[in-house]
Amino acid sequence: MSPQLLVVSLGRMAYAPALELQRDVARARIAGAVDEDVLLLVEHPPVVTLGRSTKATSLPLTPDAIRARGVEVHEVERGGDVTFHGPGQLVGYPIIDLKRHKKDLHWHLRQVEQGLVDALVALGVAAGRNAPHTGVWVETRKIASIGVHARDWVTWHGFALNVSTALSYFDLIVPCGIHGVEMTSVARELGCDVALDVVAQHAADCIAGAFSLDVTRCSADDLLTRVGDATAATR
Repeated sequence: MSPQLLVVSLGRMAYAPALELQRDVARARIAGAVDEDVLLLVEHPPVVTLGRSTKATSLPLTPDAIRARGVEVHEVERGGDVTFHGPGQLVGYPIIDLKRHKKDLHWHLRQVEQGLVDALVALGVAAGRNAPHTGVWVETRKIASIGVHARDWVTWHGFALNVSTALSYFDLIVPCGIHGVEMTSVARELGCDVALDVVAQHAADCIAGAFSLDVTRCSADDLLTRVGDATAATR
């Protein structure tokens, strides 16, 4: 049997509990209590996250001014600059043990990019890379952002793919610290709405393929049980 990617759809979830779930799954993966790589798929309420490389120039508004607009702000451990998550955006958190693949974070980033490119092309969006920038692009328009963190070669954090996102939210920040960048979405590129769950299925299948894994669907309850058992065992 081929190695598996457990794909877990969380629906809409606030950012903070999703972050804690990522960390719990990553700890269980590091401990070997969860044997398979995991992909968490989620949609967040409006939130701005500040990665380790966030610059003052990437925030035209203060965090308090952003919060006053109904958008949460979180400082996180992932690499990269500032980004936005919100309704209509597919957020994916691949929790991958690179010791079983290739111990190279740059390779990991390229595989996530390739999976998203393949998924978008299957949907009819002519996506690709825009070196030297990380992420996925349609010509010079950015459609997906990527930022990761790793410990003991196990990754968490991941990607944000704009499906039907209200792109005006990106006016609150300088996305990924790239001045003048134009953000886009699947809906904008295709001129029609595409259901988030349709995009999620393509993304899961193509990211699994990029890592030479087979998809196994897993409920959030089943994953929480396994992670809870692992946490209890390490106490």
